[in-house]
Amino acid sequence: MIASLDPEPDPTRPVLKVGQDRAGHWLVQNDGGTLEGRFVSRTAAIGFARGELHAFPGGTIVMAAMPLVPTISFAPVQPWETAQHYRRAA
Repeated sequence: MIASLDPEPDPTRPVLKVGQDRAGHWLVQNDGGTLEGRFVSRTAAIGFARGELHAFPGGTIVMAAMPLVPTISFAPVQPWETAQHYRRAA
């Protein structure tokens, strides 16, 4: 269920969801799964969503009533997930 910033969002239009995950991080996600942003506050998340509407013609912003699930983990990067550092010859 989604409570809307737009009082009557059109279900045929693109949707940018603003909400928190279970850990309390603020997220913005589009309904197509091609956009995700993480923010320190609700205000920052809504500001980002408003700024991104240009990329989603006819889109609307909604507040998620249920926790969002991040597509990118907040877990620390593991050593095997980083680029290898090589020594240069002097």
